Amino acid sequence: MKKKMIISALLVAVLMAGCAQSTTATSPQTTSAEANTAVSMSETAEVTQDTSNAEADTAAAVEASQDEDGTLRIAKQGMFSAGGTVTDPVPGEYDETKNWQDLTRAGNTMHVDHANVFYQIPENDNGNPIVFLHGAGQSRMGWMTTPDGREGWSDIFLKAGHSIFLVDQPRRGEAGQTAEGPVDTLAGDQAWYTHFRIGRIAPERYENSQFPEGDEAQDQFFRQMTPNTGEYDQEMIAEAMDAVLKKVYEMTGHKSILVTHSQGGLVGWDVSLDYVSAIVAVEPGIAPAEQMMPEAWNKFMTLESKVPVIFYYGDNIDNGPEDIDSTAFWQMSRNTCVAFSEAYNAAGGDAAVIDLPKEGIYGNSHFLFQELNNKEIADHVEAWLAKQGLTSQKN
Repeated sequence: MKKKMIISALLVAVLMAGCAQSTTATSPQTTSAEANTAVSMSETAEVTQDTSNAEADTAAAVEASQDEDGTLRIAKQGMFSAGGTVTDPVPGEYDETKNWQDLTRAGNTMHVDHANVFYQIPENDNGNPIVFLHGAGQSRMGWMTTPDGREGWSDIFLKAGHSIFLVDQPRRGEAGQTAEGPVDTLAGDQAWYTHFRIGRIAPERYENSQFPEGDEAQDQFFRQMTPNTGEYDQEMIAEAMDAVLKKVYEMTGHKSILVTHSQGGLVGWDVSLDYVSAIVAVEPGIAPAEQMMPEAWNKFMTLESKVPVIFYYGDNIDNGPEDIDSTAFWQMSRNTCVAFSEAYNAAGGDAAVIDLPKEGIYGNSHFLFQELNNKEIADHVEAWLAKQGLTSQKN
């Protein structure tokens, strides 16, 4: 347990620091960014070719899921918690006559460290549920909207016929109950903005930026951020996610497409694949490597479940400012995904890395699912899911 927590802490430090020194640690596994990306793009050309067919299928699904006025029809929605533990009682005897007035809390327990899930099932449910897991500093809100108030990926994929399950991981958002502390109150608006490639310094945006423009959009983006209420524990979060995925299977009868972002991608490599049909990893920090994440690496390379995997990366990585350490970090991050994909494909798996600029899609930051072209990228994902047979109604 302690060893896994140490490794998790190191991975989180790598993800958040974005330091150039990280490149040295992973460079033996990779060649140049340009060569790796060229290989990955040759492997994924079929995805682009399938996009037109997927768009036609998606259009039909959208038409079936909404009224003539565009109203989305939901068959069922709700919330549940999954995973977690219960603390031992506080020493002493519980006094029901005093209850809240007894500040010692003697005899009280706490239900803690669970995941919280909001779900919606559309009337045209296609039998391929999607579970969304946010990244660092975020909650499920990031999938539900955009800084300028447009539809988020949750609505876009609902309209395509997917049930959606939006997770707040343990010690985050609506799953904040924990016996561990303290709450992370470290300021970080400018650091988020630069590291995640929206612009060099807020409120500047990079050329051709897809990030919504204006003071109001930036204000709304920064107000999405929410702190950890306790120490980040990747193993504990993965256990809670296992409980979520099992619950979704029990509710729907189908395995889930797991969509992860950033820090959530690290958790995604540690979950059991028993209830996972595919993984869509949006700039996941790093992919499993034999030396860094041996258990996750072996799970995929032995084709334990042969789950298909696709990675998405935005712009300003190869062409990012060289004097900002984060540029080297994101190059390293993408290279680990290319190295993983090459090894997984060689082992008989199915993995691809999508470098959006090489698809002719420019200007995206780390938050590509919230930007002006989020629907275009969602259609690209849906095309890949169609190729995997994960968009049609199951019998």
